[in-house]
Amino acid sequence: MEKAQSRHVAETKPRRRGWDRGDLAILLCGVLAFLSFTFGAPLFSPPHPASGFAGRAVESATAGIPAPKPAPPAATAAAPGTAPPAESPAAAAPEPLLPDASQPRRIRYPSAGFDVPVHPLDPDSAAESSQTIEPPATKDGYWLTPFGTPGKGSSNTTYVIGHSWDGAEAPFNHLSSAAAVGDRFEVDTASGTITYQVDSITTYVKSSLKDSPIWEIVPNRLVLISCYTEDPWGKNVVVTASPAVS
Repeated sequence: MEKAQSRHVAETKPRRRGWDRGDLAILLCGVLAFLSFTFGAPLFSPPHPASGFAGRAVESATAGIPAPKPAPPAATAAAPGTAPPAESPAAAAPEPLLPDASQPRRIRYPSAGFDVPVHPLDPDSAAESSQTIEPPATKDGYWLTPFGTPGKGSSNTTYVIGHSWDGAEAPFNHLSSAAAVGDRFEVDTASGTITYQVDSITTYVKSSLKDSPIWEIVPNRLVLISCYTEDPWGKNVVVTASPAVS
């Protein structure tokens, strides 16, 4: 009987518990907090940015009109005893040499696989009243004669339009897929050849195209217009370009 009671007491005596991960984590936090308060500085701080990248803006990859580069100041000698003249904004970039303004006849845009003859198109009264122009159903380009003529003496933007073809290979299809800002292409005119550089590529909902800024008067700007191949019934793709300075 006494042996049984001794065994019962031994079995009910509380066992010593070992350290588990939770206990170690609590102990570590306590030590770190003690050291932090003792030395008066945070033990963990965010890493410093790598040298050369601090405060650098992330570049956008968005397409658009590139910001114009400032023209270098003109070298002007100041008279003795006078302050040098202030920089004048009149010191503009050199203008490209252009042939006289005349009818565009062909556009060659190698990097976009675009090489088309250009024919004059005079919108009729129905097109003018509806502000909707439908070019002939060919794969060529059509120059809108009421607007600008490319070349020296131009007084407005030159517009060339053409069809993109659903399910068929056509030059104007490439304006939606292969044209890029900065590309250069050539326009053959009745008086010579002009090299253009692409300023922007934009898509417009067709109903809003007539109210867009592409119709502002900009001499010697060239605008190519076609259907946007990813939404040919709802959108237009518009490529704007200016004469390139070699």
